[in-house]
Amino acid sequence: MTLKQIQEILDAEIICGEDSLDMEITAAGGSDLMSDVLAFGQPGILLMTGLTNTQSVRTADIVDAKAILYVRGKKPDKGGLELAREKGIPILSTKHMMFMACGLLFRAGLPGVGGLQDE
Repeated sequence: MTLKQIQEILDAEIICGEDSLDMEITAAGGSDLMSDVLAFGQPGILLMTGLTNTQSVRTADIVDAKAILYVRGKKPDKGGLELAREKGIPILSTKHMMFMACGLLFRAGLPGVGGLQDE
């Protein structure tokens, strides 16, 4: 699924990375606990979180996430936005709660981290 498709499904605002909307996202993972993301994240994912400081961007970079989606209408702080631009990590924001955003993407065919759709 492309980042553009995700943006459309979730009616998400593009905060940075407008030139990366054709990038392929292989799975998604949602958590506000960056320790969980470090433990279960995998390259190519969309990181979904409500944590808007630089730690979410640093964690996305470490697990090689392709993009970050902030839920509940949240947006990154200044430091997080600068770091995301520096690292080339696109950021989107949706007004959906985490549960709904995950459900909408799963229903559209995007698997979760480490999981298959048939599970």
